[in-house]
Amino acid sequence: MNSKKPAPQNRSLRLSQDEARLYAPQCLTLNAPANLRQVTDKTICQDLFQVLPFLPEKSFDLIFADPPYNLSKNFNGLTFSRTSRQGYAAWLRTWLPGCARLLKPGGSIYVCGDWRSSSAIEEVLSEHFIIQNRITWEREKGRAARANWKNASEDIWFATMGAGYGFNSQEVKVMRKVLAPYRDSARQPKDWQAAAQGGRTRFRLTGSSNLWTDITVPFWSMAENTEHPTQKPEKLLAKIILASSQAGGLVFDPFAGVGTTQVVAKKLGRHYLGVELNPLYCALAVKRLAMADEDKRIQGYYDGIFWERNSKPGL
Repeated sequence: MNSKKPAPQNRSLRLSQDEARLYAPQCLTLNAPANLRQVTDKTICQDLFQVLPFLPEKSFDLIFADPPYNLSKNFNGLTFSRTSRQGYAAWLRTWLPGCARLLKPGGSIYVCGDWRSSSAIEEVLSEHFIIQNRITWEREKGRAARANWKNASEDIWFATMGAGYGFNSQEVKVMRKVLAPYRDSARQPKDWQAAAQGGRTRFRLTGSSNLWTDITVPFWSMAENTEHPTQKPEKLLAKIILASSQAGGLVFDPFAGVGTTQVVAKKLGRHYLGVELNPLYCALAVKRLAMADEDKRIQGYYDGIFWERNSKPGL
């Protein structure tokens, strides 16, 4: 909790002391094996390594894991220290096998990483799952490097328990601006449409590839932003949840942070479970989940369509 008064334009979500006292007790802790009813639509505030053995096996349709990357990082007083590639791979092996036990036979898992951690993730993930693809998304924030290329991308590894997995490609199409608006012989638009209300901008609905350049990292003027140092955008989670789960399905996040996965799952009609060690982040997650009851908007996703960054219907 930050007592400093924010600027008027700052829309970042904060947690007052009264809110912390209200939301923190709503988090769950497990001391024995739990059934599915006990953990569905919950946030567990506990060490993941204590929780994994207590969760019901083959219960989750989708797992989204955003673990600490192989970097030295402070997460509100809880630190993760950079190690060797071999050391990071050994750490991944302490929890990824537990996730494999939880996933349904037709389920999918997505694991986030950067260029340092990505090869170790691929190695360990392939020991327990079938790797289907690697998504690279543009992370436009960050300072320029003096003696290296600016690090402006991150990876998300997509894997499944088996070959019989589901993928909803029609749910994740992207509306992009058309640079070359061709017309057919009758002078009609060829695979594109003009913007609504007589707008001059032209758009085309296209399939989503494994290169994502339409994601905006949360920052101070966005209502979804918090003080978490590595918060993922709601739009990013919406793509993954829509592609790899059905309405009413169950989504699990073992490194929940401030609850973005749970919040987006709730907005999209899925059930969820998140595990997070930090009590402040857990309380923020519960607050965000309560807010999602009233506001189901996801920035960049309108009327069932993902729009290019900094564009929206009618423009």
